[in-house]
Amino acid sequence: MQQSSNAISISLMKYKRILLKLSGEALMGDQQYGIDPKVLEQYANEIKDTVAMGVEVAIVIGGGNIFRGVQGVQGGVVDRAQGDYMGMLATVINAMALQGALEKVQIKTRLLSAIKMEQICEPFIRRRAIRHLEKGRVVIFGAGTGNPYFTTDTAASLRAVEIEADLILKGTRVDGVYTADPEKHSDATKFDHITFSEVYERGLSIMDLTAITLCQENKLPILVFDMNKQGNLKRLMMGEKVGTLVS
Repeated sequence: MQQSSNAISISLMKYKRILLKLSGEALMGDQQYGIDPKVLEQYANEIKDTVAMGVEVAIVIGGGNIFRGVQGVQGGVVDRAQGDYMGMLATVINAMALQGALEKVQIKTRLLSAIKMEQICEPFIRRRAIRHLEKGRVVIFGAGTGNPYFTTDTAASLRAVEIEADLILKGTRVDGVYTADPEKHSDATKFDHITFSEVYERGLSIMDLTAITLCQENKLPILVFDMNKQGNLKRLMMGEKVGTLVS
């Protein structure tokens, strides 16, 4: 009976392998800085439900709740390259926190870093990452691309292409893509679907242009949705219309 139930779940799934992009700021919750344990717990449970459906999950998480390279440059503390490397280390801190939350709910994870730090992360090797996913492990990619001047949006697009993901899910605190910032403009309207060309033409800041171009060239769709609404991730995997599809 258990095998039949699993077969039904897998047959209903719209996507087999996904890359989930989370912002570092989302981990703050209602705080001004750092990591809110309640947010981590919620994310871990959402991801656990998705893994239970048989979906292979990879994750890229930002570091803006701890440090942004641009902030360091604007403050005159460091140059851009140094600031970006500091930001990469912040993503590893967040990745470790998410790994801990996932393992707390009995989800096997592997943390792969673009910058070597053997004591806490495996080095990023494409085939190894794919093998971990095939074995049902959640793979978290840390330290961005390992290079300055590239955002974690670009890292997410790059890793998604490398692991041959079906889709990038960009989890935000807004339920999709709008004509303008819905938190500032009450008359903003939401798109259910938008093309990459329209994103360029309208100047929408879904992801940075390097990330968008990489997705467009590799025909990799992006789905922007509200990660903080419980059950959204699972509904997406079942093919329900949630958020905005960019393709």
